[in-house]
Amino acid sequence: MKEKILEYLKDETNLLRTVDQIAASFSVDKGANNNELLKALNELELAGKIYRNKFNQYFLIEQLDMRLGTLSVHERGFGFVKIGEDEKDVFIDKGNIKDAFDKDVVLIKLTTAHGASRPEGVVVGVIERGRKKVVGLVKKNSHNHLYVECDDSRFKEKIYVDAAHAHGAMPGHKVVVEIKVYKLPLKGDVVKILGHATDPGIDILSIVYDHGVDIEFPKAVFDQIENIPDQVIRSEHEGRLDLTDMTIVTIDGDDAMDLDDAISLEKLPNGNYYLGVHIADVSHYVTEDSPLDVEAVERGTSIYLVDRVIPMLPHKLSNGICSLNPQVDRLTISCFMEIDHKGDVLRSEIHPTIIKSTHRMTYNNVNKILAGDTQLMSEYHDVLEMFYQMEDLAAIRRKFRDRRGSIDFDIDESKVLVNETGFPVDIVVRTRGISERIIEEFMLVANETIAQRFHWMEVPFIYRVHEHPDVKKLVKFFSIASAFGYRPHGSLDDMYPNQLAAIIEDSRGKDEHQVIATLMLRSMAKARYDQSCLGHFGLAADFYTHFTSPIRRYPDLLVHRLIRTYLFENRMDMKTIRHYESVIPDLALKSSDNERLAIDIEREVEDMKKAEFMEAKVGQVFDGVISSVTNFGMFVELENTIEGLVHVVDMVDDYYFFDEVKLRYIGRHTSSVYGMGQKVKVKLKSASKAEKRIDFELVIKSNKKRRVNPSSQKQHKGKEEFGKKKPKPDNFKTRSRHKGKGAPAKGGSTKNVNRRRKSSGKKPDKA
Repeated sequence: MKEKILEYLKDETNLLRTVDQIAASFSVDKGANNNELLKALNELELAGKIYRNKFNQYFLIEQLDMRLGTLSVHERGFGFVKIGEDEKDVFIDKGNIKDAFDKDVVLIKLTTAHGASRPEGVVVGVIERGRKKVVGLVKKNSHNHLYVECDDSRFKEKIYVDAAHAHGAMPGHKVVVEIKVYKLPLKGDVVKILGHATDPGIDILSIVYDHGVDIEFPKAVFDQIENIPDQVIRSEHEGRLDLTDMTIVTIDGDDAMDLDDAISLEKLPNGNYYLGVHIADVSHYVTEDSPLDVEAVERGTSIYLVDRVIPMLPHKLSNGICSLNPQVDRLTISCFMEIDHKGDVLRSEIHPTIIKSTHRMTYNNVNKILAGDTQLMSEYHDVLEMFYQMEDLAAIRRKFRDRRGSIDFDIDESKVLVNETGFPVDIVVRTRGISERIIEEFMLVANETIAQRFHWMEVPFIYRVHEHPDVKKLVKFFSIASAFGYRPHGSLDDMYPNQLAAIIEDSRGKDEHQVIATLMLRSMAKARYDQSCLGHFGLAADFYTHFTSPIRRYPDLLVHRLIRTYLFENRMDMKTIRHYESVIPDLALKSSDNERLAIDIEREVEDMKKAEFMEAKVGQVFDGVISSVTNFGMFVELENTIEGLVHVVDMVDDYYFFDEVKLRYIGRHTSSVYGMGQKVKVKLKSASKAEKRIDFELVIKSNKKRRVNPSSQKQHKGKEEFGKKKPKPDNFKTRSRHKGKGAPAKGGSTKNVNRRRKSSGKKPDKA
């Protein structure tokens, strides 16, 4: 009925659009059929797909210049509605947002004025509330009424809580409150008390819960794991290849607890390498549609924060029976590959196995061994030759991928060091040594091998895909990169990975390397999960999946389940095929969404801790590099990856033009130029943990400084200000000390604007 209604309304020649007229056109009699029509119309209207005007006539929303999208509210009150990948976001003025809030799905009416540079609109109605629960601080007003002040500055309304719904919450508590009444004044129900705002760790918990992530596992999950043994039992050996006598090692970070991958390697008589990648068989314990599986789907991934991990699976699995701890039997799925001296995988085998890892190695110790540490070499003499062979094979595979055109961005990543109370005591740059690269290469080749095998089997599968970058983004990248001498070779419509990889390699070791690598990364499409094998542009790979981390990523767990189904159980009947054809697309989409959510949480926590670390350093001077330039200022990154904003209103030594093509500022009087990759000295102006914001100001040499009279800082246009001495350059916008269109107010938050994407620093197989 819904499809029939939409098809009918789509025809604009149909002028009969009331309920009775539509019913007559459908030859619907009164009674059950008419009720079905009314129900379908109501559901379509509530979903925002059709709209009923004041004459009770129904139209498709597009016929009335309406759109459906998700609202993002800025701290200053205005917002943008995202309505589609190929359409521009629609600007909503503060007065036109009405009773909608950040993240709501809204129906908007386009009101764009003729000649406007961006689409504008007004909110017509809220289709779905995006936030049913928020995190905030309990306070009491002058009338002794409790209310919750939300942590997120984009959600400015107070949520009042009466005594019956406070559930013991007192002023000073951080709580999760569920909104029950959305009309002002908002009313809510406290559903969880996180603790007192000053308690250690509550700051991080607040961010986690504000993103809708629940740390505790449901009771059904604990009931299920009660029946899972702590050790591999004898009956589980049946049908598995016994590798317990093979030399197999794990190599992870010093503090890693979830050891889900192990390596074996030997040199064959023909000179080739026989690599074994052994991955914890999590799918043996997490069966499809079980409480464990349902919860794993909901979480999608483990979240790695500065002082804790929010695991996808309970610790009994992630740190226990599924962790490949040394000298204990563990169930695994092993991928064996014969690799020649060129790096080609000549043959491969996949088996259900049982292993007993001989050594729990760390990246630090393996790096020291390969650097010649005699004490460690003596301690691990039995696996010394294997480590040398690993180094050789990893170099071979790296050269193989280099020839293919794989892009190694090699961007600096940070690690926040905190004390026992959660206070950040230092920010350091993560180092990636030989052992990290060894594991990265071995995980990559295993992922490619598994993906290629199942692609040619032509069965439903889940892949990790990274599509060709958008041409518009490439144009923007090269408009900036050209200032450093990097230009495209060939058409941007048909850009190959090796062309971009060559630019990264050319920039390596130069001052602009981090900027070039970061800009290129921003121009890339986002990697995601999909049921189609679309290839991985960044790796220059035709086949790629995620197989190597089933403890912490749901797609890897699903890959293991598919391997078990198709290969080990030989179930490829039509019922099985149709089942996975139906479930994989939704699981791929949800996994991609959960991955982005985890990245947002990790980044927000890191930003908060970096701001907290800098709060005591206000007034200090630092060396930095301009990492990005916007129309409201420049972001400057310090050597330890801390990034802060130099707001345009604080560039007081001159009037500055903003070059929106080459992303740089040019001073009108001093001819000072500030562009990406440029080294600058900055003084810390302010830092706010609560706002997750760091602000710098430039340290200007005294012989260049030309103090602008504050009374003359209005933004003028035309000849009155600039005269004829120096015409305004093309594509330049004037930015004076006070106001600039699109710029946040002085002191406003910039935490989500043009931030560099940083990985969480977990396993190296981040592709």
